Amino acid sequence: MDFKDYYAVLSVSESASPEEIKKAYRKLARKYHPDVSKEDNADEKFKDLGEAYEVLKDPEKRGEYDQLRKHGTRSDGSFQPPPGWQSSSGFGSGGYTDADTRQFSDFFEQMFGGGQGSARGAGSGYRQNVRMRGEDVRARLPLSLEEVFNGIEKQVSFVVHEADEQGRIVARQKNLKVKIPAGMREGQHLRLKGQGSPGIGGGAPGDLLIEVELAPHPLFSIEGRDVVVTIPIAPWEAALGATITVPTVGSKVNVKVPKGTSSGRKLRLKGKGLPGKHPGDQMVILQIAVPEQHSEEAEKLYEQLAEAEKAFDPRRKFHL
Repeated sequence: MDFKDYYAVLSVSESASPEEIKKAYRKLARKYHPDVSKEDNADEKFKDLGEAYEVLKDPEKRGEYDQLRKHGTRSDGSFQPPPGWQSSSGFGSGGYTDADTRQFSDFFEQMFGGGQGSARGAGSGYRQNVRMRGEDVRARLPLSLEEVFNGIEKQVSFVVHEADEQGRIVARQKNLKVKIPAGMREGQHLRLKGQGSPGIGGGAPGDLLIEVELAPHPLFSIEGRDVVVTIPIAPWEAALGATITVPTVGSKVNVKVPKGTSSGRKLRLKGKGLPGKHPGDQMVILQIAVPEQHSEEAEKLYEQLAEAEKAFDPRRKFHL
């Protein structure tokens, strides 16, 4: 009797967690399902997958199987169970699940079947007994900052995979109108239940996961839920203080520039960022802008200013 390496069948390690085993089974079962697979020997591979999962998903059966693995094979490569071996977790009759292939190997039957309710007697109707959830589909949706800020309804196009009447897997484009709530951020996902690829054997369809992709904006950038804008101010506005008009997303507000402002100073406009349960703020970064050319009169004024403020050294901390 040949030994069945169930870990190798599912391509997982001996230390794999139950979640990793389940994930590996679902991925491979979808690939080799006889109703849709074009792979060679899909029926046989699918049967092996169901058998491996039936053992490894159950902690008690997995523990017994691990003991059998430690027992090892004989020199000719065949397997013989330990003397007096009998499974305490035999499947018996009626102990099957939706992952059941109902057609197990001799190794499985002798090690776990316990001679009762033999799985082989269930016939070859295993295809109809496997229900596989459809694949989740991901789609990227480019949005402008204004659309993210206000929320919008947009049409999304994406591709789902399904079986045609001949059982072949085909790609089909699907279009769906989606309501995007206000305040979604770059990289955030919106999950639409049941809008992904159809299931197999009556299984539930997968979901559609829409990832928001924020288009660059000529004025604003985003940091978390905060909107950031850099605003140029004149030297005299920085020195004397001023009230200036600052754009926000969708409106304008008046902002007071404090007297003696330096370049890089930040002002916070509360609640003017992305909307949400906890709205973000708008950060205004002030940047002093100097004219590229000055009139003779302006240059004389700068000379007078330099003389009047000669005690001020903006680079004093750099002097060593």
